[in-house]
Amino acid sequence: MTEVPALTAKDFASDQEVRWCPGCGDYAILKAMQRTLPELGVTRENTVFISGIGCSSRFPYYMNTYGFHTIHGRAPAIATGVKLANPELDVWMITGDGDGLSIGGNHLMHALRRNIDLNILLFNNEIYGLTKGQYSPTSAAGTRSPSTPYGSIDTPILPSAFALGVNAHFVARCVDTDQKNMPDIFRRAKEHKGASFVEIFQNCIVYNDGVFEDFSVKAVAAERQLHVRHDEKMIFGKERDKGIVLDRQNLCLKVVQLADVDEADILVHDETNKTLANMLVNLSGEGAPMVLGVLYCDPADMPYEEAVHQQINELKSKKGSRSITDLMNEAGTWTVE
Repeated sequence: MTEVPALTAKDFASDQEVRWCPGCGDYAILKAMQRTLPELGVTRENTVFISGIGCSSRFPYYMNTYGFHTIHGRAPAIATGVKLANPELDVWMITGDGDGLSIGGNHLMHALRRNIDLNILLFNNEIYGLTKGQYSPTSAAGTRSPSTPYGSIDTPILPSAFALGVNAHFVARCVDTDQKNMPDIFRRAKEHKGASFVEIFQNCIVYNDGVFEDFSVKAVAAERQLHVRHDEKMIFGKERDKGIVLDRQNLCLKVVQLADVDEADILVHDETNKTLANMLVNLSGEGAPMVLGVLYCDPADMPYEEAVHQQINELKSKKGSRSITDLMNEAGTWTVE
């Protein structure tokens, strides 16, 4: 037998010229993905990348795997069809805050609630980049853009809160430039059986540059980011001197200095606790960090495509294999004289 050589990041890079704006956060995400897939032991012929429309949706061109660049907002529908047709495939769905949460919000909602075994990456730059900077469903109130010249008056969507709200079983967040933690989140998403949702804070250097700089840039990251890990205390800060406790009186999370509390009061992250995940997504107030990592993971339910094929096999065992003619002529038909 011929030994199959181990794949490298270069094996997952296509021959297409990468055409994003210089400095775009998408480059870092692409490199992280190309570097992570060989470590997961996947094969190119068993991997599919599916996207909708937007800057992020050029992703399939740059992966040396199978892929579909589909239409605006409909990537979840195409990805669902692919996974149902061949459950053995590893299906990654690439979308953005506009593609996935505006015209595609309804499709994304149902893909998540059905728990289809898709790895969904949503690039969130809080703007429509491809169509020249209109505000998106995640844009902050007051955002000035060609479509909101006097400032947006919309209440923005929190993508991870949306995912939790429609009963996604895996929700995680990371930053585009975080090459240390992003590959591990991709690995966790791939290993999860069912729909996994990863929100990636991604900088649009042309139309919304620096929108996340209050927590994403290197100079402030240690003080402004909390990387949660299952069964570990929620401690952060450059000097590891801050933590998260439960304010029982107000039923909310609160940032404290470790020196001011008993360390036993610092919360331990439990990624199976959905209530805690919701509180982390909505953490705000003075000194509140951006919470990153796997916020929620519950693999309890059977993935949708497994349930579909199980139902088909059960019906076949009871009724046997039937032809289209049998189906068309069963009860409920009539003849017009």
